[in-house]
Amino acid sequence: MDSQPAARNHAALALLAAVIANVALAFGPLFVRYADVGPVAAGFWRLALATPVLLVAAFAMGQRPISASKGLWGVLAIAGVAFAADLASWHIGIVRTTLANSTLFGNSATLIFPIYGFIAARAWPSRMQGLALLLAAIGGGLLLGRSASLSSTHLAGDLFCLLAGVLYAVYFIFMARARARLAPVPALALSSLATIPPLLILSLTLGEQVMPGNWWPLLALAIVSQLIGQGCMIYALGHLSPLVVGIALLIQPAVAAALGWVIFDEQLAAADAFGAILVAVALVLVRQSGSRQPQQLAPAAQEPKST
Repeated sequence: MDSQPAARNHAALALLAAVIANVALAFGPLFVRYADVGPVAAGFWRLALATPVLLVAAFAMGQRPISASKGLWGVLAIAGVAFAADLASWHIGIVRTTLANSTLFGNSATLIFPIYGFIAARAWPSRMQGLALLLAAIGGGLLLGRSASLSSTHLAGDLFCLLAGVLYAVYFIFMARARARLAPVPALALSSLATIPPLLILSLTLGEQVMPGNWWPLLALAIVSQLIGQGCMIYALGHLSPLVVGIALLIQPAVAAALGWVIFDEQLAAADAFGAILVAVALVLVRQSGSRQPQQLAPAAQEPKST
């Protein structure tokens, strides 16, 4: 008899976690802007400061991430390199475009990952998924066109953030394989550990300043974005439907746009707002229809199912 109130409490807590996660993640670009190190170096410190906490949390939860990951180090290494390239590209884009655009394009993996699923399954998207991809293409085109009209720097920033979305989708693909054997927190901790060396090497190669004079933006990036944002998102994903997660995702560009407007006077034109709305709606539609099976075109290769 107590199962229904308990389920409602879990759902309410998960919804609160989703809201907190998206607000926290929306502050990430702001902290990158405030950091006195290079944008790639900021990504390095985000992971270097947060990963030890994630490893301690994994062991505290009774997990054994090192022993459980035997045979997966190649997959985790590729995932780590992809995530390093994603963070590097996204952080470079953040300092060249608006906070709102960086958040929208940085989340484009939500749209790109299903495209990989269609190719792997040799299947057509459903009508809802096809509509989502069409809206995303129109909205993204409007945003890119507006950025190009403002300056080549804005357009380059959008393209870097869009590339980050593609790389994040690659990270999703390999993390899905790791998640077949690892729980969420150990998988996140180990992939983060594999991300740290490539980010440091790339930052040094680009000649960026690595050692900060002001630590608070980097500490905030690690705590707010990586620990609170990613941690709450992992919890919410396990308890909420794709539709609810998709709607909550709209909080990110809204908060980022508000921060950009208040702090950096980044005002949205009508075309920007319309394009952002189309991309946001596309994100919701993809989340809503993500669990539906598209029409099969041909037999796909069998792979182990994730747990």
